[in-house]
Amino acid sequence: MNTNLLVALATIVKNPIKKLTSYYSYSNRINSAGEALEFYIKDVFCNSLSVDNIPEKNKIYNNYFSYIGNQNNPPDLMIKQGDALEVKKLEGFGSGLALNSSYPKNKLYVDSPMITTACRNCENWNVKDLIYSVGIVRQSALKSLWFIYGDCYAADRKVYERIRDKVAEGVNSLPDIEFSETRELGRVNKVDPLGITYLRIRGMWHIESPFRVFSYIAPVNFSVTFSLVAILLGEKYLSFPEKDRKAFEYLKEKGLVIKDIEIKSPDNPAKLLKAKLATYEKQ
Repeated sequence: MNTNLLVALATIVKNPIKKLTSYYSYSNRINSAGEALEFYIKDVFCNSLSVDNIPEKNKIYNNYFSYIGNQNNPPDLMIKQGDALEVKKLEGFGSGLALNSSYPKNKLYVDSPMITTACRNCENWNVKDLIYSVGIVRQSALKSLWFIYGDCYAADRKVYERIRDKVAEGVNSLPDIEFSETRELGRVNKVDPLGITYLRIRGMWHIESPFRVFSYIAPVNFSVTFSLVAILLGEKYLSFPEKDRKAFEYLKEKGLVIKDIEIKSPDNPAKLLKAKLATYEKQ
């Protein structure tokens, strides 16, 4: 079964859910707004909002997703033969996204050292487009939800890997310190006289929130109770099935706004990229 961003956006426009935790209160497994947001994202892609039973939801998810991850390794979701998603919950519009040890990604690559073996082997793939799904949740209320493709938001992976490798090289070149091989920036062994303490050196990546990065094309409207924003390249929009594009564009009658825009290239801000901006607001 196939799904994509346009299917998810259409589901949200037709079924906006504002009180996330109360909506999912039937399940004792969903104890936080962050967990509720992740379930909501899965449900809008799978059209399973009306399903209350968690085991039944899991069966539906199995039809659409090849991988469902965890907090420690990207991505959070992978659509079968489709895009990957990273879901982030924020409490304020000014907060940056904490990416932990994983640098920002314009796309998801199968050879990334940060993904799990299960993710790498869940289907036959080499590279996937990556969607950052960012929700502002306050007192269980979903105030704003953004979907931004990584190639609109993050630079080429070589930009981040060069910095990471330079830092790791500098750390590991320190004299008179015993290092061991690690996927992190470094690990120092035998710090104390007994040789029983070790130091893990990790990178903690953050990126400015999309609300700030894209304020020049999609300023936040604080007067509405809920806002939905999606940003993707024009060529990506045209790659979706025609029937999904037509169904999506039909929702203009319900208040959906779709615009052709130009955004700054993450690799070269002097270059503008042709993109699509979709917005929906609920008073």
